[in-house]
Formats: sequence, structure tokens, C-alpha cells
Amino acid sequence: MLKNLARIRLPSVRSMPVHKAGPLMVEPLWLEWLALGGLMLFAGWLLGVRGVWSLLLRSDPTGITLVIILVFSCATLWCGARSRELQRQRLAVQPQEPTPSGRPEANPPSWAQDYWRELAASGDDVDTPLDLLMEHTHGPHNTAWWVNGIQLKLGLLGKVIGFSILALNIGQLQNFDPAQSQELLKSLTTGLGVALLTTMVGLVGNILLGLQLTRLDRFADLLVADCQRAGLQQRRKNPGRTEA
Repeated sequence: MLKNLARIRLPSVRSMPVHKAGPLMVEPLWLEWLALGGLMLFAGWLLGVRGVWSLLLRSDPTGITLVIILVFSCATLWCGARSRELQRQRLAVQPQEPTPSGRPEANPPSWAQDYWRELAASGDDVDTPLDLLMEHTHGPHNTAWWVNGIQLKLGLLGKVIGFSILALNIGQLQNFDPAQSQELLKSLTTGLGVALLTTMVGLVGNILLGLQLTRLDRFADLLVADCQRAGLQQRRKNPGRTEA
């Protein structure tokens, strides 16, 4: 048995096939947002058919619920435009295939080209080009995260206003008349409804928008990593140009 094992020839490292690195597989961020947007549109239509939107807007005399819905809608549309731009910029990192004339096709202007140009001109200073690239990829997201926090703060503001209305209505009671119990309960539940509904809408908007922004941040991180990887490869291929 040992002799048979000795006769087995293992493939050498040189004889093993070498797989060349193929084109970069870019995740369809734009299509992901479209799928999520379609689900939210369907959910909004279903809530409208069930009368939930009219109930929310009618139960909130302060209008804070409407403001939260408008903020969430505008921020979601911005996330869609941002996802399309990030996907386009990451596709620009791809190496262009040669044209029929044999020359590679010129890349369109992109953040990656700006980063590589600054990296080649800066020499050993790699921090400044990276800061400029991070400003392009992650800079606008800081404002979007601030808007996401605004939704939660508006919900808490509605909660404070609702409980304030409830406390004022209770403070105005001088005596309890059983004949006026219906009007009393209506005035008390108005403040409680404002407090609970605005908090609920703010929390739901914060969760859904935070999910989109987290996905954008992760995709932007991958874009920065791809640009850095390609930039390091260019510096290794052309060390003379980087030193000059």
C-alpha cells in the first residue's frame, strides 16, 4: 500500500492553472434601492387603502406626522439618486476593454480618476488624496444621517407636545361631571394620540432611512477600497512616475 501511495504523482505548483483576475463584480445597488422603493410604495398604497394615512393625519392636529413623512420621502429619493451615483462611480473603476482600433477606451471623469491623479502627483503623501476621495464618497452621507436623526427628534417633540396637551387638559378639570365624560375622554385622548403616533412614525422612518444609509455607507467603503487597490497597482507598475 505504501508503494502505491509513493507512485501517486501530485501536481506541481507550476503545472497548476493560474486564474487571472476577472472584472470587478459590482453589486447592483441601484436595483436594490428600486426593489426597496417598490416595496415601500406598495406598503404605502396598502396603508392608504386601509385608511391608516387619513387616521394618522387626522389624529395629529400639530402636523408633526406630516412633516416626518415629507422628510422621509425626500430623504428616500435622495438615497435613490445617491445609490445610482455610487454605482456609476464604482463601475468607472473597472478597466476599459480595448476598442476595435486596439487602444483602450477613455474612461469618463470619475472620483477614481481624480484620486489616482492626485496620488501620482503627491508622491509619498497618500493621506491627502484619500481625504479628497472620502469627501466624495462619504461626505454627503453625514448630512443624510443628520436628517435621519431629525425624524427621531421630531417624534420625541410630538411626544412632549402630546403629553403637554394631556397635562393641560387634566389641569383644567375642576369637577367631574358624568354627563360630560365623553367630551372629557375625547380631549384627553387627543394629547395621548399625538404623543404615541408621532413617536411611532418617527421611529419607523428612522429605521427605514437608517437601513438605506447603512447600505450606502457600506457600498462607499467598497468603492474606496477598489480605488485604493487600483491606485497601489498603478504605483507598483510605474514607480518612476510616482517618485517624480
